[in-house]
Amino acid sequence: MFFPKKRLICLLVTVFLLLSCTPVRVAAAEHRPILILDAGHGGEDGGAVSADGIPESGINLQITKKVQWLLLLLGYDTLLTREGEDAVYSPEAATLREKKVSDLNNRVSLINGTETAFVISIHQNSLPSHPRVHGAKVFYNTVQPAERAGNAVQGTLNLAVNAGNERPVTAIDSTIYLMKESIHPAILVECGFMSNPEECKKLQDSAYQLRLSVAVTAGFAQFDTAEHRSIYEE
Repeated sequence: MFFPKKRLICLLVTVFLLLSCTPVRVAAAEHRPILILDAGHGGEDGGAVSADGIPESGINLQITKKVQWLLLLLGYDTLLTREGEDAVYSPEAATLREKKVSDLNNRVSLINGTETAFVISIHQNSLPSHPRVHGAKVFYNTVQPAERAGNAVQGTLNLAVNAGNERPVTAIDSTIYLMKESIHPAILVECGFMSNPEECKKLQDSAYQLRLSVAVTAGFAQFDTAEHRSIYEE
């Protein structure tokens, strides 16, 4: 992924400012989590859809790849549950339901088969009955230290995109399969509302996606540095 020089400079300055209160020094490889980045939905399962027919799946992937680029810049190892527009269901899955089940199972297998993993799942929200609702929101699973990471990421999102509309971090509903089945800590970031026309337009804008990605990356890096402070200070 390449950015124009001016945008790259602004990006790096923004990362520095968001991280300035907690300088980041990446620990030795054995102490680093492997960040599994999950772009929600994909393929025939487009997820939430805007009023004009835009599915969230493509937006999720675009933001996820920007987060990956930033995390690599900071020295983290990353894996993507999907790298393209298609879902990751197995060949034998035929119906849409079978494909969705297979897709989730394959994602969970990747997560649970990766040692020292930490999951960041990127999604978009929707509430058509209340089209004015907007803002980025973080959820966490029951595996610690997911809650602490979620708090850090929510904090940077509140600063970056939720000013005047700050939101608290929340435990994920137990019906969300990927988050429930993960044996590793996981957070799910609902970046905005597809049902809000103004926010949906911003979510499709590369510069706004980058802003969201910087906030997610900076929040996780702040959490990781604080969580392993004694390691970083050795």
